[in-house]
Amino acid sequence: MAATVAAQAVNPGKDLLKVKTDESTVAWIGRKVTGQHNGSISIKDGSINIQDGLLTGGTIVMDMTTITVLDQQGGGKTKLEGHLKSDDFFGVEKYPTSTLIVTKAVSKGEGQYAVTADLTIKGITHPINFDALLKLGSDRAIVTADLKIDRTLYDVRYGSGKFFDDLGDKTIDDIFELNVKIIAQ
Repeated sequence: MAATVAAQAVNPGKDLLKVKTDESTVAWIGRKVTGQHNGSISIKDGSINIQDGLLTGGTIVMDMTTITVLDQQGGGKTKLEGHLKSDDFFGVEKYPTSTLIVTKAVSKGEGQYAVTADLTIKGITHPINFDALLKLGSDRAIVTADLKIDRTLYDVRYGSGKFFDDLGDKTIDDIFELNVKIIAQ
């Protein structure tokens, strides 16, 4: 995640900042042999924990029912969004949300952090590590990060070369990316 913050901290001491869901973004990229697709997912809820000007934790709840495809239009867009929401991928009827809970954030200086979090997709939780950037302003915090996720760990196996033979150019990369920008106040 990448974030921009002014030099001064939100408040000295400990703060639980509410995520501004209307300003925060989650962009996704999925790749396949013949190209890639990209889109967005809305954030339903969340908070960021700041103590003495340092990131100490946080929770983000993503609304998986809002998966949107941005690189297609018309019927192709509608078809792909429906497929991503189906049980082949994220099964949003049964699993309408995914969560990211920061369990550890280690400052690397200048607003950069090594983050460990628990990511839950389709009711399956695994730890994930990523770098994040925190910027603090007088009334808000911005956290940005880029996450690389192995979808097969979360029972998203459709088109995976790990599980299906002879897919050829229909093979879908097991790793997808989330580019997250969280604004909290």
